[in-house]
Amino acid sequence: MMSTAKPRVLILGGGFGGMYAALEFERALERGANLDVTLVNHDNFFLFTPMLHEVAASDIDVTNIVSPIRKLLCKVTFFHGEVESIDLEQKRVGLSHGHDKHCHALPYDHLVLALGASTNFFDIPGLAPRAFTMKTLSDAIALRNHLIANLEEADFECGASLRTGLMNFVVAGGGFAGVETIAAMNDFLREAVRFFAHLREDMLRVILVSAGPVILPELGEKLGTYAQRKLTEQKVEIHANCKVTAVTDHDITLSDGTTVTTNTLVWTAGISPHALLGTLPCPKTKDRILVNEYLEVPGWSGVWALGDCAMVPDRKTGAFHPPTAQHALREGRVAAQNILATVQQGWKRPFVYSTIGLLAPIGKRTGVANILGINFSGFIAWWLWRTIYLLKLPRFEKKVLVALDWTLDVLFSKDLVHFRTTRSLSSPPSTKP
Repeated sequence: MMSTAKPRVLILGGGFGGMYAALEFERALERGANLDVTLVNHDNFFLFTPMLHEVAASDIDVTNIVSPIRKLLCKVTFFHGEVESIDLEQKRVGLSHGHDKHCHALPYDHLVLALGASTNFFDIPGLAPRAFTMKTLSDAIALRNHLIANLEEADFECGASLRTGLMNFVVAGGGFAGVETIAAMNDFLREAVRFFAHLREDMLRVILVSAGPVILPELGEKLGTYAQRKLTEQKVEIHANCKVTAVTDHDITLSDGTTVTTNTLVWTAGISPHALLGTLPCPKTKDRILVNEYLEVPGWSGVWALGDCAMVPDRKTGAFHPPTAQHALREGRVAAQNILATVQQGWKRPFVYSTIGLLAPIGKRTGVANILGINFSGFIAWWLWRTIYLLKLPRFEKKVLVALDWTLDVLFSKDLVHFRTTRSLSSPPSTKP
């Protein structure tokens, strides 16, 4: 007698890869597919990370780049919790959730590994406990609060002796995340400083540390050199061919011999695959799981990997696809389609994709872009970045809110509200007469 149980699909991770796989299953379930699909994520929202630096720089509202997963998915089950363990032999995943972090064990028939990556601090002395990162919504909010708090402290006489350290800001990493972050920070700080009576713009020192000779190497030397020149014109100090070698509470040491007095270092210079991947008995390269062209993990039936978790072969180049968002979301769709094909005994299709374009805003309404091999720079590249990413932002409601934020940003100055994120513990009211 044939089993009537639905095949169970478990997706671990709600980033671009995991979410777009879930959305593909959502469409299939609406068409009547006979599956039980669950998405597991530690946040109950999908974060649109390409706009994260805009939250840090007060360009858009904190919640406008996040979409509640329960509003995106109706047919797919959502589990809000942490992945604790993965047992490929028994086809079970250990999860925890709730205030008391109680545990569950979920079985699966198909497992999609889309856990993303964590920050790699490369064992640099003092770095991990002191650096700001730019991977989560909390990171962006924390950085925004820190920038405003530094300006507030530096404005008063008691902060005069500490002013140098409070007014120096360093970003490490010459890739997209680092360049976009420092450009947004620089615009924000130079606009905000005029509202502080005892501070002047010439007191600011904004520094970008890049390990390579030219920033944004993915865009090529010409656009990277252009971006570097524009940032320099905007008074950003760039240290090329340079790395952070040590960090203390008061200063940062660079490999070119420079010591910068500061309490602000934003680290965007490296990522590592999720730590749980190291516990899996799968073939790996650079700590990422090797998959075939269908995104299957060889030797483990029903296990699929994508995004930052996987080394996905590129049939055109013979190398591997880069772990970018535009690749991850398409890998998510293909993985979901291939699981559906496996369940329905259809034909799987290989993952084939070439980068369409790369774009980056570099401050003062300028940007750099390479689309279909054509270079753009200046205002048109900045406009393209905003237009393309606005169209990619999930949910019409969020598109409208971000477009409104951008419109108001043209008319009004940036918000300087310092959010308190800790609970206030006040004494209970007195009952004495």
